[in-house]
Amino acid sequence: MIRKALSLFCLFFSILTMAQVGGESTYQFLNLVSSPRQAALGGKVFTNVDYDVTQPLINPATINMDMDNQLALNYTSYLGGISYGSAAYAYTVDRRTQTFHGGFNYINYGSFDGYDEDGNSTGSFSGSEAALSLGYALQIGYSDFYFGANVKFITSKLEQYSSFGIATDLGLIYIDEDLDFNATLVIRNLGTQLTTYAGQQEPLPFEVGFGLSQTLEYVPIRWHVTLENLQDWPIARPNPARVTSDLGGNQEPEKIGFMGQVIRHTILGVELFPEKGFNVRLGYSFRRGEELRILEQRNFSGLSAGFSIKLNRMRFSYAHAKYTSAANSNFFGLQIDL
Repeated sequence: MIRKALSLFCLFFSILTMAQVGGESTYQFLNLVSSPRQAALGGKVFTNVDYDVTQPLINPATINMDMDNQLALNYTSYLGGISYGSAAYAYTVDRRTQTFHGGFNYINYGSFDGYDEDGNSTGSFSGSEAALSLGYALQIGYSDFYFGANVKFITSKLEQYSSFGIATDLGLIYIDEDLDFNATLVIRNLGTQLTTYAGQQEPLPFEVGFGLSQTLEYVPIRWHVTLENLQDWPIARPNPARVTSDLGGNQEPEKIGFMGQVIRHTILGVELFPEKGFNVRLGYSFRRGEELRILEQRNFSGLSAGFSIKLNRMRFSYAHAKYTSAANSNFFGLQIDL
């Protein structure tokens, strides 16, 4: 049974792996992380299998009974006055049926002033998008492998145009309880538009990710390694602003080698006291750090940090993510044990 499940998952992977870059797909908000824990650990983590009821929004294979009757509310103050957030809840029916998960993501782009081609004002307009997800995970036989899936219903309204879509997330995770080690493979946003904005079909922001994490035996630290956007290789593009010139005036474009490509897929994170009432989190996104890096200036792009504190039945989380010297994001989250 395990072999069949793995073969099916690999079949999905081989058929659907295709490159997508920013700006070439719709519903991009689906790849935004609203969880302060995720944001603090570098922006994306696939392997947390514990109380965190927001985690299945990005990897449904992590749905488990520790999430029973947990409600999470998250809010992010993003760039350019944009705000977005999420809500998540899980309920365990019984030990046989196990746990169902529900989630909601939204983004509000704010208000804009509209003008026609002649520069005449057409009034203000707004834009927003949302997705409702339903998820479930199950153990594959009596193995250490778990498989999960989300079904997402997506709605988008931008000015007078609207669109509706459907997508699924598929996750396979290996959990070694003796070593406290997790490894996972995730396929996200596999779907299509059911109705388009103006008659033109657009792809969804499809993503393939891989993650590893482990809690050290004698040190209260859990490390995380995430490889994101594996469907897009090479992911790095030469930056025209980093052209170099030799003594003869010949210009050389930026060269990005194999390891440069690998590192741009990588996110690192560490969590101090991961199982305690108070913990501290730190992460680094190499891709964000490299793409937003300013030559001859240190601006710490790619870094993120945060913490969480538990008070009775509530856990408050906060994270700060560094983008540029002029633009950063703050993440707030509240999880309640109902």
